[in-house]
Amino acid sequence: MELLLLLAGALAVAAAARRFDWPAPLLLVAVGLAVSFVPGVPEFRMDPELVLVLVLSPLLYSAALDSSYLDIKANIRPIGLLAVGLVLASTVAVGVVAHMVLPGLPLASALVLGAVVAPPDAVAAVSIGRKLGLPRRAMTLLTGESLGNDATALTAFKVALAAATGVAAFSWTTGIVTLLVTSVGGVLVGLVLGVVVHKIRLRLGDGLLESALGMLVPFAAYLLGEEVHTSGVLAIVAAGLYLGHNAPAAGYATRLQETAVWQSVDMLLESLVFALIGLQMRTIVSSVHIDGGLLAASGLVLLAVIAIRFVWMFPSAYVPRWLSPRIRRREAKPSWRQLTVISWAGMRGVVSLAGAAAIPLTMPGRDVVVLLTFVITVGTLLLQGMTLPLLIRRLGVRAEDGQDRVLAEAQVQSTAARAAVDRLDELLDGDDVPEHVAAKLRALAQHRGNAVWERLGRQAQENPAAAFRRLRREMLAAERAVFVTARDRGEIDDEILRQVQRELDLEEAALARE
Repeated sequence: MELLLLLAGALAVAAAARRFDWPAPLLLVAVGLAVSFVPGVPEFRMDPELVLVLVLSPLLYSAALDSSYLDIKANIRPIGLLAVGLVLASTVAVGVVAHMVLPGLPLASALVLGAVVAPPDAVAAVSIGRKLGLPRRAMTLLTGESLGNDATALTAFKVALAAATGVAAFSWTTGIVTLLVTSVGGVLVGLVLGVVVHKIRLRLGDGLLESALGMLVPFAAYLLGEEVHTSGVLAIVAAGLYLGHNAPAAGYATRLQETAVWQSVDMLLESLVFALIGLQMRTIVSSVHIDGGLLAASGLVLLAVIAIRFVWMFPSAYVPRWLSPRIRRREAKPSWRQLTVISWAGMRGVVSLAGAAAIPLTMPGRDVVVLLTFVITVGTLLLQGMTLPLLIRRLGVRAEDGQDRVLAEAQVQSTAARAAVDRLDELLDGDDVPEHVAAKLRALAQHRGNAVWERLGRQAQENPAAAFRRLRREMLAAERAVFVTARDRGEIDDEILRQVQRELDLEEAALARE
């Protein structure tokens, strides 16, 4: 019952955020913080294994499905510097700072803290960036970083935890080798699973079964990856990128259903996650004696978490360009404004809290590490998350002029329309099809071929394609109303209504434009 109320409350807050155009993750955290101190509210504790399997796995998979494999491949060098280099640098830097400001915290335990808070969670940053129109490359870097940094952080966490709990057999050299082996192994597991699932889905020929099989992929990828002692996180990412890249080969019903299903899953899980972050407040605070010194130390560690991202970001963006002519030829020079925005978009999230919850009770300084993790997670979400939109606007960082992309779309669409008409002529040759049917099919192809050109040339007023979509939607609404009225009068049954409604919905979905 408590979980049901939590989910309902989280969705209600998310709905309010969408209604008033507020950042949903930040509002959920703030409301969760406030509710955690209401008398009678039960304690909510995160089970780290359940969080990784039931929450992180589907969220990562959905993000991978929606990502561009080609964009990530084109930016693999800077993404690797963020997902691997920055995570390791953050682990060491934050650990050293935490040990310096809290001398009673052993260095090994401080490094555990560094590993736990090293990976940013890009959910909030990406949602804000998408809403405000961040450049495509900036969005690719943020998304690609979030897909790969969890595996690095989890490996660093295991190494630091082994040192903190006295497992002498686990060294930093072993940890680096482990990171390489688990990363490569995880990617291979994910690719094999992706290939197998894709081939099975192509042979099923049933959209419902294909979508159901797709729902199993993130859990299977994670569990298989962990079972063979590789990175389950990277297995999920690899499988998602492969299946997303090859989605055009699947059936239209599968694509339509998967898009709707994963959007709903994302909304539910993200709302739950950010609400839980806020609701942890009372539980965390009650486990540690808080004084002025601890609060000051928490602030300094939070400052170190934010600062190390800036310290790493600018040299890693400019030094390789200075050293390598090849990089200068292949990659455009990054704007300092974009780098500033990406540096500030380092909010932490559920992975950090799940990692903290997984720390054994026997580790020295565990309660302090858990408290600092919570302070850093909430602090970055509220401080950086609330100011990120203002920073983006002040620096004027926005997507490039889309005219070139629209022109490329128009050219390809025109070629596609000609291909459709040519294929129609081939099919009509020797086929006894009424002329009015053929004329209508040619007109539809011509309409699609001209729509983008009209959008290019007539931005200021409603072009014919936009008028077509507007009028057709009104016609579909009129048809739908007639069928609903007939159902209510008993002239047709619900089965007929649902069948017709699906046909109308599919046509309306085809008319929809972002």
